[in-house]
Amino acid sequence: MQKKRKWFFRMAFASLLRRKSRMLIALLAIVVGATILSGLVTVYIDVPRQMGAEFRNYGANVIFTSKDGTALTIEEINDGLSNVNSSQIVGMTPYRYETVRINQTPVTAAGTDMSSVLKTSPYWSVDGEIPDKDGEILIGATVAQNYNLQVEKSISVTFTPEEVAEEAVAFDNGDEAAEGETSTSDVVLDNYIDFKITGILNTGGAEENYIYMSLEDLEELTQIPTTISLAEVSISASGSDLTAVVGSINQNSENVSAKVVKRVTASETTVLGKLQALILLVTIIVLALTMITVATTMTASVTERRREIGLKKALGALDGEIIKEFMGEQVLLGGFGGLIGTILGFLFAQLISVNVFSSSIVFRPVLLPLTIVISMAVTAVACLIPIRNATEIEPALVLKGE
Repeated sequence: MQKKRKWFFRMAFASLLRRKSRMLIALLAIVVGATILSGLVTVYIDVPRQMGAEFRNYGANVIFTSKDGTALTIEEINDGLSNVNSSQIVGMTPYRYETVRINQTPVTAAGTDMSSVLKTSPYWSVDGEIPDKDGEILIGATVAQNYNLQVEKSISVTFTPEEVAEEAVAFDNGDEAAEGETSTSDVVLDNYIDFKITGILNTGGAEENYIYMSLEDLEELTQIPTTISLAEVSISASGSDLTAVVGSINQNSENVSAKVVKRVTASETTVLGKLQALILLVTIIVLALTMITVATTMTASVTERRREIGLKKALGALDGEIIKEFMGEQVLLGGFGGLIGTILGFLFAQLISVNVFSSSIVFRPVLLPLTIVISMAVTAVACLIPIRNATEIEPALVLKGE
């Protein structure tokens, strides 16, 4: 049996080598098809990760708020994050919002962790620098324009404690201070801190109407212990995977309500779906063209070998043996072409990834046998009609030259 198999492979290789030009055309078609197949399948598999990384540049895709409408604590936020795989967490930025005043005009101040803000909002464009010290502040472009503020300038930000504000309202209404109470005129109405402007924020959105400082500076300004209004979280997941992560957080966290940012996730899902559909369509078309090319080449090869086939059949060769010979030759060609195509496909996918997404792709060993098997299958299917034509050859007619 082993000797027979060895003889079969020797005959197949000899037959391929005798028809170099036609076999090279078929091999080239198979290599091109396998290259596109391997490359696009690699991109298809890796594109969710690549696209997810790209969409993270458009901001966080999950928002943490409190289930009961109160403020959150850092501990509660970390408890919510414990339900997410750490490798999927791109960044988390807490925000606390308070109304403060600049030149006696109300402005919304956002206390945040300045070291993490660009992880969840990488689209921020800052003229200057992000604050990294106490007493530094980031000003939205609209606020800077309204108050004629510039980088390196100093501003005084004031805050009126709630109880003092109530006393001021009562005093303005003509109420007299009760006996033993301090008159509003004797009370320091405002807390204030002088800040140095390190940057002006440009986003084209609502962020330009805020001023940003560290949570510690906002706590010092308000004299109120830090609590968190909401937290922006950027998670490397999309579609159903992101929905599952959010569901796990809501189910297992006591006071954290996680919500998907639909404007980001909807765009990501739509673009990803269309891109994967396009890749699949191109792959199918390329495989169909490969099949047509191989079938055409094989038909020409059968025509060339009519006398050879007729002689074999006249000497007693059965149709099954003719089929095995032709099929074996083409399957060998398909396997070799698939091997070369897998290597070239990975290089092709790497080129696409580096130029489009600016990151590399990891080689997936499973694609090697998959591409080879598909290439062999495509070649085998393409050979069906030519092989059927070969089995219909009449030895007597061929040998007579008809």
